[in-house]
Amino acid sequence: MRAHVAERAHRLAEIDRDLVPVTELLADMASRGKRLRAAFCLAGARGAAGGTLPAGAADVAAALELFHLAALVHDDVMDHSDQRRGLPTVHRRCAAEHRRAGLSGDADAYGEAAAILVGDFCLSWADDLVDHGFVGHDLRTRMSGRAVWSQMRDETIGGQFLDVLGQAQLNTSPHRARVVLRFKSARYTVGHPLRLGGVLGGAGEELMDAYERIGLTAGEAFQLRDDVLGVFGDPGLTGKPVIDDIREGKRTLLVVIAAERANHVQRQHLDRHLGDPDLTEQGLSTVREILVDTGAVDLVEERIEQLTLESLRIVDESTSDAVTRIALRDLIERCAWRRS
Repeated sequence: MRAHVAERAHRLAEIDRDLVPVTELLADMASRGKRLRAAFCLAGARGAAGGTLPAGAADVAAALELFHLAALVHDDVMDHSDQRRGLPTVHRRCAAEHRRAGLSGDADAYGEAAAILVGDFCLSWADDLVDHGFVGHDLRTRMSGRAVWSQMRDETIGGQFLDVLGQAQLNTSPHRARVVLRFKSARYTVGHPLRLGGVLGGAGEELMDAYERIGLTAGEAFQLRDDVLGVFGDPGLTGKPVIDDIREGKRTLLVVIAAERANHVQRQHLDRHLGDPDLTEQGLSTVREILVDTGAVDLVEERIEQLTLESLRIVDESTSDAVTRIALRDLIERCAWRRS
């Protein structure tokens, strides 16, 4: 990732020196993150190739991380988030630079426009890396890899749109919440990375099917944990405020279950505080109490445990090698029980 970003940074600097701060920002962003998607891709590739790492796997893994970076940058703009990974979000950093330099116009609008373009850079560079990763493979492998990548892009962006739409709708069903969960995050966190690795390693139909099922179960567990951390996590560990999801009115499965189980008074509080741009800490505390008192938190925790156990069972029964199975078990447990 560092090498790829550095190469593109040199190209941009040759266009104009005013692009250098953008490349420095991109380099800083590329140096951070948990690398879960990359790790699943590499594990999937090793499992398919009998324990060895096939050519191009590191490039495709890095491409996944750049795609994820683009999603985070754009998501932060849409959610008006102030922090990501313990630092100001890209649009906030660019707005602050606008003010520091004494530029004319609206600093916040400038920051959002700059962040959209930064995310676009990440998207296009991710595409370049995927192509490079499949160089040297036969045509069928290249076509299969591009098909998985294309499906991942469409599902993730489509899921993000449904998430934005859900925030504008007063009522969201558990089914709709699961659709958003699956396509916005779950499949592109686990399932698609595993399948991309499987394509690189020449996985057979049985192993690819196992990767798909692991992606559905472990991916959902990952996102459900993310939803819980988004409201109850420690900002010092997660790197982002716990008030954001409620302030933006995210219709997560956690929130949808609470809304269905809430009594009249609790529902009034949820309607008042969900999506309130001026949400206070007291309002957040009230929503937290409702999520607990309605049993929504307990139900989601039970669902995470069920999904994790099912995912681990699929791993143990898969045809991948023993070392890969151990690695996958570790990654799945990290997804389900993480604190950040």
